[in-house]
Amino acid sequence: MRAAIYARYSSDQQSTASVPDQVRLCRRFCDEHGWLVVDVFADEAVSGATHLRPGFQEMQQRAMAGGFDVLVSEALDRLSRDQEHIAGLYKRLSYLGVKIVTKSEGEINELHIGLGGTMSALFLRQLSQKTHRGLEGRVRAGKSAGGISYGYQLDRQILPDGTLTTGERVIDAAQAATIRRIFEDYCRGKSARTIAIELNREGVPPPRANTTKGAASWSFSTISGNWKRGTGILNNELYLGKLVWNRQRFIKNPETGKRQARPNPPEAWITEEVPNLRIIDDGLWQRVKERQGAVRQDILTERAANPHAPRTEVGRRARYLMSGILHCGCCGSSYIMISADRYGCAAARNAGTCSNRKTIARKDVETRILGGLKHRLMHPDLIKEFISEFQREMQEDRLSALSERGENERRLTKVRKDIDGLLTAITDGMYHPSMKAKMDTLEADRTRLEAALGTVPEPESVALHPGLAGIYASKVSNLAEALNQEGTRAEAADLLRGLIEKVVLHPDPDALHGHRIELFGELAAILSLCNGSLATNAKARTGGAGFRQVTMVAGTGFEPVTFRL
Repeated sequence: MRAAIYARYSSDQQSTASVPDQVRLCRRFCDEHGWLVVDVFADEAVSGATHLRPGFQEMQQRAMAGGFDVLVSEALDRLSRDQEHIAGLYKRLSYLGVKIVTKSEGEINELHIGLGGTMSALFLRQLSQKTHRGLEGRVRAGKSAGGISYGYQLDRQILPDGTLTTGERVIDAAQAATIRRIFEDYCRGKSARTIAIELNREGVPPPRANTTKGAASWSFSTISGNWKRGTGILNNELYLGKLVWNRQRFIKNPETGKRQARPNPPEAWITEEVPNLRIIDDGLWQRVKERQGAVRQDILTERAANPHAPRTEVGRRARYLMSGILHCGCCGSSYIMISADRYGCAAARNAGTCSNRKTIARKDVETRILGGLKHRLMHPDLIKEFISEFQREMQEDRLSALSERGENERRLTKVRKDIDGLLTAITDGMYHPSMKAKMDTLEADRTRLEAALGTVPEPESVALHPGLAGIYASKVSNLAEALNQEGTRAEAADLLRGLIEKVVLHPDPDALHGHRIELFGELAAILSLCNGSLATNAKARTGGAGFRQVTMVAGTGFEPVTFRL
């Protein structure tokens, strides 16, 4: 039998040797059973609570392609700790005829899936509760519960047993001076955006400047943050000597696996006094709060006067069709609404770190993208595909109607036979009081089935209308109208945005309206039919729930195909 091995460890705090150890154990297990190892899949520092793991997804794709006969792992919890995902994997592999065998549990069956999935889910919940309890203890002791705010640094001291202290912080003098400057500049009337631009110009190191996640810079949000959640330099109460913890909790989105922040009620917050960490005085803090309140009031007044002006809140449905998916071709930052009707680079406007000062009208962006899509979607190959899909749907509807009608006819025949049997028994003198209730039930079933058969007409063959291609063409040509009508705009916009990964705007004085536009995403798989390359350039990708998508790749690389508008 051909065997595939899967190994995983959860955290970047664990040893990287964990995966080789698991693979070695599984190889020995396969040798003992005489199985040939043909593939090894691994995920490093990835939680088993999510199915969005590269190795896990690749393993499922290989199984769908018939690449192996048995999946071997050290234990069931290495495959997944989520009840839904492990059950889905078992169902898919069972359908494909692939067995799951682990060193710890042996061959996996429904009992392992039910009990093992439950135990793994309970383990994650208990681990979360214990972690939360431990962090609360650290906070009540005045220590860091994870992460060091800007303005502080770790203070490691050697304990009598030779170990180092953890969670102790001291004030960083240079960063504390920058914090005082930010508070004072804001009180003098400078905006958070202006302060960020000045700090970037002077080369003042921003928070997280030493991380490996790319170049960091000061921005409007770094300074202003969210006053309700206590984020941002101007809202961090630690600078007052107050350690506030448990403002929010995080919940994973079951579709994307990404964490979503949810605010906790104020009574769940934990506040501890840490006077040794105070950086600013109460008077300066209060003056900042007063100015923030005045700014918020001005914004509310302005919105009341102009309710259609763009807003900065997030976490709701995008206000405009392309909001959130436009990016600068120079620095990669988002293109945001910088006025009532124009997009511009956020890094150039809010941080001054990008030289792209070009702007473009919102309507121009939407018109060019929709116009390009309408033109590409009118390709004859796509019209042909639409007609084929229409025929398939009609055939499925016809078969479904035939099946439903046949089932109802069989049930009606049986009901009539049962009624005749009861009548015969009564005629022969075998009446019993319980027969009346039985007869009433059968009569009700007969009436219901006869009514159902009367409302389902006999299926007939359906001939395609000769103008079907014109129907498709008219629907595509009305794409822009559908996206602007109140009744269909929200749904149509969500569907279209779901196909588009991102739109990159490159400043170009020779291009239309000063920009070249590139579109990336799943839509490229459809649009590439224009070049006849779907068969040769398609790369199949299967999601955790078994849904099949097609993403286009350019040549031998892994970037999605783009087209210019």
